[in-house]
Amino acid sequence: MFSGLVRMASTCWGPVRRYARMNKDNNNNSNNSSGDDDESGGGEDALLWCRDLEKHSYGEFSFAVVQANEVIEDHSQVETGRDATFVGVYDGHGGPEASRFIRDHLFLHLIRLAQQNGTISEDILKSAFSATEDGFLTLVRRSCGIKPLIAANGSCCLVGIIWKGTLYVANLGDSRAVIGYVGRSNKIVSEQLTKDHNASMEEVRQELRSLHPDDSHIVVMKNGVWRIKGIIQGIARRLLKSALNEAARKREMRYNDLKKIEKGVRRFFHDDITVVIIFIDHELLVKNTTVPELSIRGFVDTVGPSNFNILQGMDAKAKAKNVV
Repeated sequence: MFSGLVRMASTCWGPVRRYARMNKDNNNNSNNSSGDDDESGGGEDALLWCRDLEKHSYGEFSFAVVQANEVIEDHSQVETGRDATFVGVYDGHGGPEASRFIRDHLFLHLIRLAQQNGTISEDILKSAFSATEDGFLTLVRRSCGIKPLIAANGSCCLVGIIWKGTLYVANLGDSRAVIGYVGRSNKIVSEQLTKDHNASMEEVRQELRSLHPDDSHIVVMKNGVWRIKGIIQGIARRLLKSALNEAARKREMRYNDLKKIEKGVRRFFHDDITVVIIFIDHELLVKNTTVPELSIRGFVDTVGPSNFNILQGMDAKAKAKNVV
């Protein structure tokens, strides 16, 4: 659960100063949703939402979400600005309240703390996570009397921030960040950037027990799988459809047939899935590229101005303060 796992974040923080320049010719093929590029075999999936190749400060990104639950429990966002890019994927469980709360508050806490400190750093990101956790726990305390099930809500949390040429990645739960870069023989190599927090790992179970000594049921075995409180456990659209094809294959059916299944019932075949792909171009790191400052929220498809614009001039103010 979000409240219990936030203390484990310290094992996963750290800037990654290696970027990958991706092959844009291959990427642009993702815009073609017909013929061989459409793994669905034709037709549209009413529960699938995507945005193909939008711009951010250091390249391009694509974004895809598919719903399985009656009420989607995945929430996500991409925030673009002149000097920074923010990506958040929040995999809710037990309901959408926790993941939606994180989407609505984590980035705002980050911006507030960045303004106060004049920069974005590992410590700022940790503080934003903690402030979000505190806010959600307050909401639970106020609401559990009239809505007791909110106390069983939780969410994984995966965040990536590019700020001044440095990539920061943080996660809670078993959502995963992977970087791909061109290696030897011009082959794309993938590298996992985050460490999964999953109750199937003995070290995670031990840490949870140490953090909750008064709760003998903090981790339990259920149907042969370790669960916390018995509850937990290429291009974006192309990766998402690959996952859906695999889900269909396991049930000995075609994706075309899977698309006909409605939300709620669809949950018996696969979970809500969110994929965000960020392409990073070395050359753009040294160019003064103008990009739209946008806030895009996955699946709900709302687009508006991003609060990143309030960070403009932050460095100049910090320098002036130091001079004084």
